[in-house]
Amino acid sequence: MATGYGELLRTRHAVRLLTGTLVGRLPNATAALAVVLFVRAEGGSYALAGVLSALYGVCNAIGQPLLGRAVDLHGQPRVMLPASVVSALGMALLAAVGLDPLWLACAAMVIAGFFTPPLEGGLRALWPGVLKRADRVHAAYALDAVAQEVMFAVGPLLVTLCVAAWSAGVALLVINVIGVLGALSVVVSEPSRQWRSGPREAHWLGALRSAGLLVLIAGFFFVGLALGSIAVAAVAYADEHGGGMVSSYLLSALGFGALAGGVVYGAREWPGRPESRLRLLIGLLALGYLPLALAPGVVGMTALTGVAGVFLAPALACAFVVVDRHAPKGTVTEAFSWLVTTFGVGSAVGASVVGPAVQAGGAVAGFAVAGAGGIAALVVLLSTKRFLGDPVQGTAGAAPAENDRNGAVEPGFRAGHQA
Repeated sequence: MATGYGELLRTRHAVRLLTGTLVGRLPNATAALAVVLFVRAEGGSYALAGVLSALYGVCNAIGQPLLGRAVDLHGQPRVMLPASVVSALGMALLAAVGLDPLWLACAAMVIAGFFTPPLEGGLRALWPGVLKRADRVHAAYALDAVAQEVMFAVGPLLVTLCVAAWSAGVALLVINVIGVLGALSVVVSEPSRQWRSGPREAHWLGALRSAGLLVLIAGFFFVGLALGSIAVAAVAYADEHGGGMVSSYLLSALGFGALAGGVVYGAREWPGRPESRLRLLIGLLALGYLPLALAPGVVGMTALTGVAGVFLAPALACAFVVVDRHAPKGTVTEAFSWLVTTFGVGSAVGASVVGPAVQAGGAVAGFAVAGAGGIAALVVLLSTKRFLGDPVQGTAGAAPAENDRNGAVEPGFRAGHQA
């Protein structure tokens, strides 16, 4: 697979698209931590920080699929770049006004969240056209999951360093300017300018008419809830253990754990159906979240968060393949955006729930919310196995064969071209 990664990265445009997308997504990836740190710096409570983070997440969840559908209809440059600029202006408004008046801070979160560009779904829509071969596309999904964990590992450190060097408000501005530059790099590229979605059925549900996609949305809602609660609980844990960069240690360890897991996962080809493999990976992910509620010393807690992240990137990489298998024709960006939306809603709910939990029971209660989220995700996927079936025409409860774009003979891919 290392050779496959090298071949993939030598493909024209691949490095630029991957790097630009990761940089462009930095504001969204760090929003939970950045908003919590800003609210605390302004004298606000954890509960208020959770509410604002939740508002951002909910609006992000609403905006992602709508913007994704707009990309499928109108192309990437006409949607992605304007959305990125408007989202950055929303965060700039929060940095400028602070928490007073509160309604204006809430409005800033609405703007920043809703207009977050669907870069993640857009990249996965571009891969088949750029890479041409299905085995490369499969490797790209794994590499994408690994690379974004680098962002999740480095992003919190960058936010904390900006706060330490300047202020929480400046950190919001710096991160979002970087994000706009990343989006610009993607949309001016040749693949982004030339990409067009395939023909789609005129249906108001769009990608949501796929039963398999609905199951993924339900399951990954709880994965997002777990991750959103960890971001807030990590700050509370840091306050209980000397403050400083402790929260960044934990969140970065989570990212590095996922990075390691993704590298190992991508080092081999996996037999069997990806839908079954996804259930196993979510089970292992849930098992990793449960020990966080032990909340030992900083060294031990950093180790536990690293272990908790190990199965995140493999689960995401596998989910990308499953989405590609179950998304209806002409809805690829929207379908991937719905998965992103799942994280947005789940993270928002997690941030909202964990705030009062931390106020009542400290960091231990916050991490317990994460463990509950992981278990709930597993229960959803296990209880809906018949809906997340093999996408073969005529299979009861399964999506039709039109859903697979990649035409590969490798596990997780089936003949046909979607978009």
